[in-house]
Parts: sequence; structure tokens; C-alpha cells
Amino acid sequence: MTSTSSSGWWDSFWPCYSCCQRIWIPSLGTFSHQCLGVVGHVPLWIALLTVTLRYGLGPVWSRCRPTWLHRFAAEDTTKPAIDQETGHYLGFRRARWTAWTLSLLLLSVGVLLVGVTGAVIWPEIAQSMLIPVGPAVISSIVITLERPRTLPGAVLIIQGTLLLVELALFIAVPDVAGSDWPSTAVWVGEMFFTFASVVVMLNMPLREPHADCTGISKPFTTPNSDARSPEDLITAWQWMTVSWLSPLMKLGYSRQLNDNDVWFLALEFQHERLHTLFRELTGTVLVRLLKANGLDLVITTCLGFLECTVELVEPVLLKQLLGALSSSPPDKRTAMIYAGLTLFGRLVKAQSSVFNIWFCRRNYERSRGEMITMIYEKTLRRKAFTFPGGGIESIEGASQTQPDSPSDGISSATTLTDSESHHSDDTDKAEPTRYERLAAWFHHRYQTIKPFIPQLRTVKTKPDDSPSSTGKIMNILRSDVYDVAQRFWEVPDIFTKPFNFVFSVYLIWKILGPAALSGALVILLGMAINVLLMKVFVNIERARRSITDVKLQRTSQFVESIRHLRWYDWQDAWLEQIMDSRRAELVKRATANIVSLFIKTINSLVGFLFPLAAFLAYTLISKKPLTVDIAFPALDLFGMLESSLREMPQMFQTLLNARVSMQRIEKFMTEPDRENDDWDGQGGEGSDGPLGELEIAMEEASFSWPGATKEVLKEVTFSCKAGLTMVCGRVGIGKTALLQAVLGELDQHGGERKVPKEVIAYCAQSPWLESMSIRDNILFCSVYDKARFDQVIDACCLRDDLDKFKSKDLTLIGENGVGLSGGQRARVALARALYSRARILLLDDPIAALDHQTATGILQNLFANRQAPLTAGRLIIFVTHRVDIVKRYAYQVIEVVEGGKVQTFSMEELQNNERELEHLAALAAAQAQEDTPANGGEEEEPVPDKFIQDEHRVHGGVLASVYWRYIKAGRIAWWFTMIGFFIAFRAAKVGYFWFLKEWGEGYDDKPANAHTLHALGLSGHPDDLHQAVFSQHVFQRTQVSSLKSWLDLSRYLPSPADNVMPWAIGLLILSLIQVFTVTCSDIALVGIIYEAGKNLFRETMQRVSNATFRFYDVTPVGRLMNRLTSDMGTVDGSVAVLLQTVTWSTFAWLSAITVIATITPSFLVISIIMTGIFFWIFDSFLPTSQSLRRLETVSLSPLMSNFGTLLEGLATVRAFRAQPHYQNRIVFTTDSFQRMDHFYWSLQSWLQYRFDLLSAITTFALTLTAVLSGLSGGTVGFVLASAANFVRSTHSLCRRYGELQMQFVSVERIVELLSLDQEPKGSFKPPAAWPLYGDAIVFDKVTLRYAPEFEPVLKNVTFTIPGGTRNVAVTGRTGSGKSTLALSLLGTLHPDPGTGGSIRIGDVDLADVDKHALRKNITFVAQDPVLFAGTLRDNLDPLDERGETERADVLRRVLGMSGDFTLDSPVDGGGKNLSQGQRQLVGLGRAILRRSPVVIMDEATASIDGETARYIQRLLRDELRYSTVITIAHKAEAVEGADWEIVLDKGEVVRAGPRGGGDS
Repeated sequence: MTSTSSSGWWDSFWPCYSCCQRIWIPSLGTFSHQCLGVVGHVPLWIALLTVTLRYGLGPVWSRCRPTWLHRFAAEDTTKPAIDQETGHYLGFRRARWTAWTLSLLLLSVGVLLVGVTGAVIWPEIAQSMLIPVGPAVISSIVITLERPRTLPGAVLIIQGTLLLVELALFIAVPDVAGSDWPSTAVWVGEMFFTFASVVVMLNMPLREPHADCTGISKPFTTPNSDARSPEDLITAWQWMTVSWLSPLMKLGYSRQLNDNDVWFLALEFQHERLHTLFRELTGTVLVRLLKANGLDLVITTCLGFLECTVELVEPVLLKQLLGALSSSPPDKRTAMIYAGLTLFGRLVKAQSSVFNIWFCRRNYERSRGEMITMIYEKTLRRKAFTFPGGGIESIEGASQTQPDSPSDGISSATTLTDSESHHSDDTDKAEPTRYERLAAWFHHRYQTIKPFIPQLRTVKTKPDDSPSSTGKIMNILRSDVYDVAQRFWEVPDIFTKPFNFVFSVYLIWKILGPAALSGALVILLGMAINVLLMKVFVNIERARRSITDVKLQRTSQFVESIRHLRWYDWQDAWLEQIMDSRRAELVKRATANIVSLFIKTINSLVGFLFPLAAFLAYTLISKKPLTVDIAFPALDLFGMLESSLREMPQMFQTLLNARVSMQRIEKFMTEPDRENDDWDGQGGEGSDGPLGELEIAMEEASFSWPGATKEVLKEVTFSCKAGLTMVCGRVGIGKTALLQAVLGELDQHGGERKVPKEVIAYCAQSPWLESMSIRDNILFCSVYDKARFDQVIDACCLRDDLDKFKSKDLTLIGENGVGLSGGQRARVALARALYSRARILLLDDPIAALDHQTATGILQNLFANRQAPLTAGRLIIFVTHRVDIVKRYAYQVIEVVEGGKVQTFSMEELQNNERELEHLAALAAAQAQEDTPANGGEEEEPVPDKFIQDEHRVHGGVLASVYWRYIKAGRIAWWFTMIGFFIAFRAAKVGYFWFLKEWGEGYDDKPANAHTLHALGLSGHPDDLHQAVFSQHVFQRTQVSSLKSWLDLSRYLPSPADNVMPWAIGLLILSLIQVFTVTCSDIALVGIIYEAGKNLFRETMQRVSNATFRFYDVTPVGRLMNRLTSDMGTVDGSVAVLLQTVTWSTFAWLSAITVIATITPSFLVISIIMTGIFFWIFDSFLPTSQSLRRLETVSLSPLMSNFGTLLEGLATVRAFRAQPHYQNRIVFTTDSFQRMDHFYWSLQSWLQYRFDLLSAITTFALTLTAVLSGLSGGTVGFVLASAANFVRSTHSLCRRYGELQMQFVSVERIVELLSLDQEPKGSFKPPAAWPLYGDAIVFDKVTLRYAPEFEPVLKNVTFTIPGGTRNVAVTGRTGSGKSTLALSLLGTLHPDPGTGGSIRIGDVDLADVDKHALRKNITFVAQDPVLFAGTLRDNLDPLDERGETERADVLRRVLGMSGDFTLDSPVDGGGKNLSQGQRQLVGLGRAILRRSPVVIMDEATASIDGETARYIQRLLRDELRYSTVITIAHKAEAVEGADWEIVLDKGEVVRAGPRGGGDS
């Protein structure tokens, strides 16, 4: 270093920049002395640049930067905290000094003084001593001016750079601090002050400490769900090390975590905030996502480039390290310098990974949450399509046509509501393209795939405006949203992978020169083929998604209708249809996997042919010898290039997949909204604002169902004011449509519609209740007012019913109100409408399911007194068939007549219109007869309390039995095949490197070691280095005393200098063997995925379809669907791949340990110790991660359940203007689900950081040990390669096993379903003619209960229905046991064991009879029959057991009075495009068509008008004259003409005998 004694202080401070020609000397591992001053000025220039950017350009950037570079949803920390005692804001006093600020200032001044003092004392090294002076002065000025209370980023950058430069100079330049210890101590003191400044800043808070901290959990306190995540209060050091997770991990290690043990999300992750801000963004969904997450994308991309650069530098550093050790004599100091630089690079990469995961995770979580809440809000706004089919007509009573089903049994149209002979996302194709022909050529050998190729070619699409079905919307939520969000996580790969590719090609060119062009031609050819394959892949994937939509729709309907399907014994046929969809889905998935495998094979082939072509060009055209020092570095770069080629097409495939998903989401978001939607995201029942005139009026208005073209209401004109308006008309005429038109749910075609824009209390014909308490269902977002609540309870005659429940009005009623009878459900829905403060009430036949006494009592309570508090001053439109008991309270009557027109009569007009009065009188007379009491009340009793069980979560790790179950499902043979080919692949890879070594050594007679060690000095990739050294080791161990041993290929092949072709052919053969073996291994993996998916799904569906009926009572549909869709999707996806990866990592780890133990036993102990530390860290991580993963899967069920509930009651929700409540509910549910995912990935970051640190330290320790032990360069290189392979495989094994444990939670949940209790099948096969008409039905001492822990519903019941009895009436009050008696005849309930009770039909005990035979011969007609999406043909005869003529005849006779229906008329899922009465008529048509010996009707005509009901009764007596018909009813008309009567009360038989006679 130049003395400053004669040059002056300026020369000491300002070095000679022109003198610096070469900063770094690689061979010496040091800085050039002429450049020390320049290097020392780096912190100063960084400081000046930082200050300039911070204070000069910062304000301009803040004002001018685009929206997508702003922090989205950032917390406003300018709001100060509130003093808890005074309630006043504390305020921010920014000029105030704090302990942190003073510490930083003192440290900066201290380093300044130490530097100046050192320069004065030792002027010969003044230039070095003055390095920290400039940065210290700038830091002191910044600190004095700003006095920061949070981490000062500018100062951290300055001090961090200074510390790195000081440390680098101190290590790389031995005399930088002088030659004596005092000067060295002063230098170390400077570094200490700088280091202390960095430590202080890293422990400063990231958030303004005076900002409001209410509700935020303090770091390292016990976690709970009431507090926000401590991420909002942590320091930089806690963020960098992820140590803030320690309390959660400690709790998770000690016990299973529960929902209330996990913090609430940090503010920037909360979905209420995200959704509100996301709604304000403009543009398409993709543009809005980019605007919301653009800054995170930029940050993660920059971090990705940093990590990529570090990876690329590592081989260069390794080359220099081995070169230093290979010199004579070995330069240990230089080798240690490069080992230290490698350690530093890995530490930087480890820290960058923490930041990268955090920002990538924020990208992923926020984009997914934004899309979920966006789709939910869109669902609240979009048209409620009664039949999801675009142009398909769907109106009450309309005649429709639809193509016949192409298959036997259950029509494929039954569940094809979304894509019946359509695929929603494809474009029209008349002829197969060249891409599809190529796909057919690739797949022709797979016989199971052949049938689906033509389907791919002839896909027809729906119009662009075709609405999405429920199944498709659920699939968008479950699958497409995830695909798009996952791509936001992987954005950095879009830039870093091409960067790796270009850099690799550049270095290959530098080594091989123009010969590399021949390899480039191979790359271009491979890429051209892959373009074609990727096009095929996208088409297949698009078709698969359409099939998945269909499968999901079918599965959803199966789960929702499982009780009814089993009552009719239709479940097996339905299950076969689901399995057909599943097989089609798996075939498409397997096809896509095979195409993806072909792409991977092409990439592997290119990766091997590229070096072969380049080597041939290098030797044959360039006439240069392919020596080891050329071959191995080039091969290392070829490996990097192959990795890029392999990963880039996969990346583009996933991007194309995401593009398809994005298109589906965009298409859904562009579907039309409800025409009269005026919800602005605000309001609800509590909204303020002036109320207008209370009037509903229409003038010449026409309406059609959404998406239909035929008008259901034509030229409607009427006006309603305060008071009761009665709406009547025959079944299916359009009464419900009129109410829907008032609500704005129909498409309007002309005319005027005047409806006040306010809350409307709507009571649907089919009561819509949620899985909550009776009180919550009645309140429905309103505030609890006890007085009003009691009034409503009394008015709806619910008091006695509530008294029967242990929890009164807090009783949980289960999903769809399963815990209540039909009449109770109707009255709770009516109570909800009455309790609201709405001025307008639309009541759609709420008394249809009530007995005469209850119905008249309710009407009297509500309307007898004009000033009744619940109805006075309210506009009430009341749809009913029970004209006689409602008419007296109405001030006007609206009758819906043929043609969709209405006629309006005031009571005065009716008095003056004799003809109309006679017509209504006839209706009233028919209804009056129907309403005559029949010995009791309502039709069915409630199921006992406690309907929904909490979802089970397994504790601890995934059991080995679960793994074994999955392995068996994927076929043992496939697993052995995969492992066998992988072992062959590893052997061929070792042979490949050994063969290349022999080729390089064949040009001269130099010992093999010379070439090998030289290659080791140049090779960069640890895996390839390991292979090369391992090949050399094998060769050394096997040769005896001569180089001409049997492993010396020069004995068999000519010298490559004379003839290179044999060597090229040998290398080609080894390359093809590797490609073949890895391809076969992957083919086996595809087989595993297919077989496991097929077998597990089939077994699961079979177990679910044959489970006990109690299982359906306690398991919500959403929970079951979550397991059959989300968990099964995981089984189809990553589980097998992770198992494969774990297997491969295990073999790699064993290989590394074996090599280390064989060659360098001294390192075996260190390796074992490090392995123990790895597993100790992993053991600390695993319990908490498993708990979080299980909580995540459990919390996903409510997300799906809430969405399904919303779709069912969408009209009610919108009428009550409760959209904000349901939007808030989904926000809460999404928060609950995402917070588990959030902390799960935070935990993954915790693990990865510690694994990366341990890997870096382990490699550094082994390197130092090897360098200091005096081993040769080749041996050291071998140790480093083995150590790298060992660390990498250990790291991979722990991480992948952890991921496998997490993913196998889904398999675990599927396997739980395989253990469901099954309904006894019955051992007795009855004769085909059983039961005969003369067989008696005998109950002998029967006691029935729904579960062992519940009280009996029927108690010691004994009676006999004599053989030949045609009509049996079962009556009784609510809760008396009528429906329980009926269900016992279907074998769903059996007498208590030990009581000796039995139920027999003839001589056959129903406890022992085969359940399939029993239910095929007994027909149960429920009050609310389940209809399936498809046609009327599919619903009348799903198994296609009757002839077309017979079906048409039954349809004509049953539905002929209700509209112009045909067998091809479409039916929406659940029969939503039919009225309740029409649905009941379809159910009765099924009974007539089946003509079972025993028919049970449970209030089967409750929603049918009197005239039609009388006709149906006559029809039933005629058609079922050879059947025993058991009728459960509360109306005399329904049991008119009964031969036998059974009266129940409180679970006991009051009377059983001939109707009108004495007791039996």
C-alpha cells in the first residue's frame, strides 16, 4: 500500500482510480494493491447513491410511479395510538430522540472517531483507516435529520455495505490493517462499531411504534385467534429468521393445534380490506390482479435473479478452489478464501429465499383471496338461471325438446346441466387439426384412451353467453382460482429460467466455439416438436376440465340426493354414471400426463443429443481433441442447459393451464347480472334513507325465466298497496314466476315494473333454512328484539314446537333444516319474513304443509285484526291454493290464468262478478274438503338434536397404514417398475460419465488421474462432479496393476484421435439408455396416478353410497364434497410425484453415505451428526405443520358449504338485501381458511431457512476440514462433490417428506371415508314376487331410535296391517313418529337389539332381507321429492326400466293438467324450473310407473291445488289398485277412502284398525 506521508491527506482519502487495472486476482484470491482504495470507496459511493435516490428522486417516484408499483392494502400507520386513560390520540412527535436513534448516532460517531484516530497514528495505512469516515458522516447526518423510530433503510444499506467491504478487505488482504496488532485492533474496532450499528437496526421495529397496536399479538406471546399475527409488530431480525413463529411451534409441538390457537391474519392479508380495495380497481380480472400485486411481482423477480446469480457463481468458485489445491504447492489460503465466498453466497441465497417466500406467498394468498371474494360477489349479482343452459327454454309448463340420451340406464343428460354434449371452453372444431392427429398417433397404443380422442376432435361449445352451472362455478372456486394464484407465486421463474438458458448457451459457445451451433440445431428441433405437443396438451387439458365440471356436478347431485337415491335403490346406477365421468376424467388426465411425459422425453433426448452433436462437431469439423478439461466443463454446462430445457416447457405448460383457468374466470365474470340489481355493496335491512310510496305495480309487463326466450308471464297489469293480496291459480300456472318478477329475478320484455327499492321479506315455496339455530334463521341478519321475537313465535304457532326442544329456539336444525318437520320448516321460514322490518312481504304458499287447524290459527293471528302489529301497514302478496281460508282476509285477488296472463279482482268486484265468484267458490269448496282435519297435525317429526358432528382431525403424523393403502391402490407392480427403472437410470448415468472420462483420456497415455483431477478443477455442477469422481473411483478400485485392465475401453476401441465414431456411438447408446429408463420410470408413475385415483375414488364412493343413514344426518354436504373434490384432487395430483421424489432422494442419500464411508471414512461421523441435526430441526417443524395442514383442509369445507347454501337461497338473500351479510360471511370464511395456509407456508419458510443455513455451514465445515487435512486436490474435489450430494439429498429428503406428510393428509381424509360404518346389506334374498298383495305388514314390539344415545321415537309399537289392505292412513301430531314408521319400512331404521322387536312383510323380517330387493319393491314418495338435472324422462324412469309409451302415458295422466310437458322437457337440478306442485306430481308419476307392491306417500299432495289433488287421488286408486298404499297426511282428502287407519301419539299407537271402526 502506498504511504501517505508525502502525498497529503487528500491522496490518503481519494485513491488513484486510473492506477486500478485489475481489482481481483483469481489465482491468489485477493484484491490488487493498486485497487484497495477504489474498493474502499464502494461504501461511500453507495451512501451517496442511496441518499440521492432517497431524498432526490424519492419524492418524484412516489408521485409518478404507476398504480401497480404501489403497496396494495398497506396499513396507514399515520394514525396514532389512543391513550387508554384519556381517550385522546397520543400523536407523533417525530423530532424526539429515542434510545434506538441515539445508539445509532453514537455508533456512527464512534466509527468516525476511530477511523480518523487510526489514520493519524498510522499514516502509512491511512487510506484503509479512512474507509468508514465518509459513510459514517452521511449516516450521522441522516440519523440527526430523521431521528427514525423504525428501521432506517437508507442507513442500513450504507452500514451493511461498509461492513461487507471491511470484512472482505480484512480477509482477502492480509496487510490491509497493517502488520502490528494495535493497528489490527483499531481496524477490528471499526468493524465492531459498524457491526453493532447493523445489529441495532435489525432489532428496530418495522412498524411505527406509536401507531395503534390494538388487537395485535406481541412477539413471543401465546398465540390465539383473537389477536392479529405478530408480523405487524416484529423487527427486521425476527422477520429475517422467522423466529416470530416460535410460540406457535412450541404450542404445536406440545399438543394438537386447534382453530383458536392460530393468530388472525396480518392486516395486509385480511380479505375484507383486500376485497374492498380490489373492487375499486378497473380492467379485466388479470389486469386488476396485476395492479394489486405488481409490486410483489417485481420484488420476487429481483430476488429470483439474485438467487439465480448466486447459483451460477458457485461453480466458478468451486473451479477456483480446486485449481488452488491442484497447484504446486497447494495454495490453502486461496482455497479457504473461495470456500468462504461460497459460504457467503449460500448465506445470501438462504436469506433471499426467506424474503422470496414471503412475497411469493403474499402474491399467492392475496390473489387467491381476491378471486374467491370476487367470484362470490359476482354470484350475488348474476342472474339466477333456472336452467343453466343459455338458450335452453326453462319455464313452468313449457314444452321442451332435448336429444335422447346416448346411453342406457341413467341418461347422461341427468347431470349435464353445464355441458350436455357441450364443452364450455373449447372453440368449434369441424375437422381434426394436425396437432390432434399427432396426439392420436402418440396415443394409439393406449387402448383405453382411443374412445376419447374423437370426442376431443368433435367438441361442440356453448355460446359465449352460456351461463355456468353450479358444478362449474364450484370447480372454478376449487381448481381454477388455485391454478391462477399459483402462477403468481411462480412469476420469477418466467424470467430466471430463460436467463439460465441464455447464460448456459453463452458459456458453451465460449468453450466449444462454433461447434456449439450443431447442438443448437438439436435444441431448435426439439422445441419445434414440443410446440406441437404443448398444443395437444392444452386441448386435452381443456377437455379434461369440462369433464371434471360434469363429474363434479354429478357427484354434487349424488351427495345431495343420496337419501332419496337409496330409498329408490337407484344409488348403484347413479354411482356407475359418476364412475364413467371419473374414468373419462382420469383418462384425460393420464393422456395429458403422457403428452407431458413426451415433452419431458424430448427435452431429455435433446439434453443428451446436444452435447453429442457438439462433441462430434468439435472433433470432426474443428479437428480438436475432446480432452477431459474440455469435456467435463462443457458437460456441466450441458447439464444446466438440460435443466432449463426441462423446466421451461413445464413452466409454459402451467402458464397455458393458468391461461385456460383465467379464461374460465373471465368468462364467468362477464356473465349477465340481474337486470334489476340495484345493490351497491352497501345497505341491507338496517340501511337508512327515505322510504317511497308503498305500492307494487306492473303495466303490460312480460317476463321470461333468465336465459329463456319464451315468456312465462305476458302483458301483466296489476297494482298492490298496503294490505293482503291473494294470488291463486292451478298448479304450474306461473304464481311463483309472478313473485320472482316482483323480486326482479326474471328477464323483462317490455312494459313497466314499479317496485320500491327496499328490503322485501320473501318466503319461498320450498323453505330455505341454514344450518344454524332456529333463532338465527328467524333473525336472518336482524337485531334480536325479544318482544318482537316472541310475537312472531306465537303468531306462527311455534311455541309448542319450541317447548319440545331441549334448547328451545337455540336448537340447531342441521343442514337444510333436517331437524325439523316440513310444517315446522315452513313456519320458521314464515317467521323470518314476519320478523323482518320490511314493509313488503312476498309469501309463496307458506301454509301448504300445515294442517287446517294450524293454518287457520296462523292466518287469524296475522290478519283477523287489521291493526295486528306484525302485518298492519305492510304490503303482503300471499300465494296459496287454500283459497277458502285466505280469501276472507284479502282486499284483492290476483288469479294467474292460461297464457301467463293475470286477472285482478277487488273484493267489491268479486261481489259484482257472479261468474268469477262461482269459480273461486268452487276452488274454495275443493280446498275446504281437502283441509278437513284428519286426526292430528303435521306429517313428520324432527330428527333428534345434535345433527352436525365436528369434523374429525387425526392427531400426530400420518400413519404408515395410510401410505400402504395408497401404495396398494396404485398397484405394487407399478411401484417396483418405477424403482427398478430408476436404479437402471442411475447406473447408466455413472457409466455415461465414466465413458466420457475414457474418451477424454484416450488421446494420450497420461495417467487417468491427471485428466480426472483436471476435470474436477473445471467442473462446476456438484452432481456431475460427483458422478465423474465416482466413475474414476470405480476405475481406480477395479484396475489391478495395469492401465490396460478390462475397464480400460482403449483395449476395445480405437484411439479417438484416429476414429471418433465408435466413441460417439457408445455415448449415444448410453444417452438413449438413460432417456429410456427415466421415461419408463415416469410411465410407471402415470400408471400409479391413474390406478390410485381410480381405485380410491371407486372405493370411497361405494363406501359413501352404502353408509348408514345416520352418517348423512351428521355430515354436511359441503364437508363431504370437500373430501370428494379437493382431497381427491390432491390424490390425483402431487401425492404420487412426491412419493417418487422421496424414494429417489432416499436412494441418493444412501448413495452419498456409502461413497463417503467407502472413500473417506473420517467424514462419516460428521455426516451422521449433521444428518441428526437435520432431522432434529425437521422434527420440531413437523407437528405444527401437520396441525396447520389439517386445520386448513377442515376450514375449506365451510367455504364450499357456504357457497352451496348461497346458490340455493339466492332469491331469498337478494330479496332481503342481505348480500353484504353473505359477502362478509365469505370474507370471514376465506380469512379462516387462508390463515391456516398463511402460517403453514410461514412455517415452511422457517424450515427452509434453517436447512439452507445448515447446508451452507455443513459444506463449509467439510471443505475446511478437507483443505486443512492436506488431501490432494482430486480427493478434496471428490469430498466436496460427495458432501454436496449428501447435503442436497438430506435437504431434499426432509423437505419432500414434510411435503408428503402434508399432502398425505388428503389421502388420510379419503381413507377415513373407507372406514365408514356400512348399512347391513341383508342376508336373505326374497323371492322375485315378494311382497305379495296378500302379505301382511306386522310391527311386533318395535322400538326405534335414530342413534343409540338418543331417546326412542317409537316405543314398543305393535300392530298389523292385514294383507290385501289397499289404502292405509297414518295420522298423528308432529313428533308422534309417522315418518319414522315409514322409514322403518324402507329398512333405514331397525328395532333396538335386545327388545325382541321385529318388522315383517309377510314372513320376511326386514332386518334380514336384502336391502336392494326391499327398496326395489317399495316406493317412498316424499313431500319434497328430489329431481335431477336432465329431462322428465330421466326423472320419471332413471333406470330406463319402462317403455317409451308407458312413460309418455304416465306423464300425460299425471302432468297433463299442469302444462304442455313432454318426456324431453328439461328439468333443472333440484327441479328448480318446476313449481313445488309440479315436483310433487313428478314424484307421484314415479310411484305410478314403478307400481310397487307397497307405496308410502308422505304428504305427497301438500302443494297441489284441490282440483288436481282430487284427480290425482282417483288416478292413484286406479293405477295402484294392486298395491298397499300407506298415506301419511293431515288432510282428510288425502286419506279419503282409506281401508285401515293407524293413529300415533308420542311414539305410541293410539289406534290401529279399520278406518271408522274400533281398535284392532
